[in-house]
Amino acid sequence: MALKTAATPAATAFPSVGVNFAQPGPFPVTVEAGDAAHTIYRPTTLGADGLRHPVILWGNGTGTTPPIYDGLLRHFASHGFVVAAANTSNAGSGNEMLAGLNNLTTFNGQSGNRFFGHLDLEHVGATGHSQGAGGAVAAARDPRVDTIFPLQGYGAPTRTAGLTAIYFAGQNDTILTPTIVRSSFTGSSGIPAAYAELAGATHFVPVGNAGGFRGPATAWARWQLAGDGNGRGLFVGPGCGLCRSPDWSAYEANAHLQSLGQPATTTTRPSTTSTTAPSTTTTVVPRGDCVVALNSAHIQAGRAHRPFLLVRAVGSNDLLGFSFQSSALRQTAPGTWERVQGCQS
Repeated sequence: MALKTAATPAATAFPSVGVNFAQPGPFPVTVEAGDAAHTIYRPTTLGADGLRHPVILWGNGTGTTPPIYDGLLRHFASHGFVVAAANTSNAGSGNEMLAGLNNLTTFNGQSGNRFFGHLDLEHVGATGHSQGAGGAVAAARDPRVDTIFPLQGYGAPTRTAGLTAIYFAGQNDTILTPTIVRSSFTGSSGIPAAYAELAGATHFVPVGNAGGFRGPATAWARWQLAGDGNGRGLFVGPGCGLCRSPDWSAYEANAHLQSLGQPATTTTRPSTTSTTAPSTTTTVVPRGDCVVALNSAHIQAGRAHRPFLLVRAVGSNDLLGFSFQSSALRQTAPGTWERVQGCQS
């Protein structure tokens, strides 16, 4: 499956931010009412230098409204996105989020409207927190949505054509646990998808500016919606940022997503997905490579085994814990993996 943005990038390239995705972007931000049901976060000056702005649809967690996530929504807008945030505190259906896209589509076609001709409606993403994250998944039923990046949500999309996804979880989330979030990833085997678990994060980290989720969520949006190759490096390839960062207790990318990162002939880090890769796909693990993943994923990839109740590393027999826990393993010899504190470059 080809990455849509690779074939049809935004009309004019976004100003580069290097890899500083957690830092504010170059655009001053304006917050305004889109209509009674939506709040719009956008670059103050629209269409500068011919830029057309991709759209992000936002859904709130249960009982909350956009101001609760003001820091994060302003952050997205500062990176050049126009964010339609549904004002509802019950966004799980995705309907209110899609209504925001309908409004922006109308505005983009109205001569004299501030949005006229300035939106890149060929590149639309959906995200949200908790119930709103579930709403982002539900909104993916609409073929206008190209990617989803829900924060601590639930559910897997029923649509597979032209869609990508990353599911963000919190290691210490007791409301929508990593197991629940990861099931969305394993249920998305037909699309390019990833699972990212923020170390130590509780369910309420996304409130405000989203903390450790902010940078990778922005990188994903810039990669998928604006064709930013620097964003790609966090998620796929031999230098995959989330694969090696100790800030992430688990990270997995399925074979479909890995294929978007580099040519098929390139030797890559192994996918730690629990889905079955196509029979034509071969991954080679360089000696000394390090992988952070759920222990269940280590078992499936042959890096660990479970002789009884607890999981142990293959070769060294290091104790890893239960299958639902995460571990960092480093290969010390062919067929031998040892537990380490974290994977760092």
